[in-house]
Amino acid sequence: MSAPPSSGAFIDPPARPPPLLRLLTRLAERIAGKRLLPARLLAWYPRAAIGAGILEATITDHDGRIDRRMLKLVRLAASFATACPFCADMNAHRHREAGVSDEELEALRSQRDPRSIPSLSELERVAVRYARLASQAPLRFPADFVAELQRGFGEREIVVLATTAAQVNYWARLLQALGIPSDGSPGP
Repeated sequence: MSAPPSSGAFIDPPARPPPLLRLLTRLAERIAGKRLLPARLLAWYPRAAIGAGILEATITDHDGRIDRRMLKLVRLAASFATACPFCADMNAHRHREAGVSDEELEALRSQRDPRSIPSLSELERVAVRYARLASQAPLRFPADFVAELQRGFGEREIVVLATTAAQVNYWARLLQALGIPSDGSPGP
């Protein structure tokens, strides 16, 4: 029987990851400002590591009417809806710079109905509700909500919102499936 992992996750990272993945992990950690256990564990399966990197490269800061603030709200709503502390931490980082107030962050954290958050625009409320619906299991989108979504957003905008919420969902499920601690950093 082997010793329990020291990383805090279900497994430890490989001792000698491939050189390209070591370089990319260092780059990701420099951007995040901390050691990232998820990136280190993905080195066990380089194809998954590269795929996750490509997924991260598709993240957008704005697209037409969907600005940085709205995307931050969507990422936060999905993070809290999936109960992913690491996702919430990563997506709450620099929330004020994206125009999200501490009060709005707390309202999202406590899962308040977005219609009860007066500082959100009507489109932001719909986007937050969409992110939450896209983060539940099983997925259910009431017809009246879909009509509201379609009235507020164009086709491309709906795809941007859906993929943004889906990216958070991917990370939440992966982190939880690997037993990665809530701060996402390696143990001692």
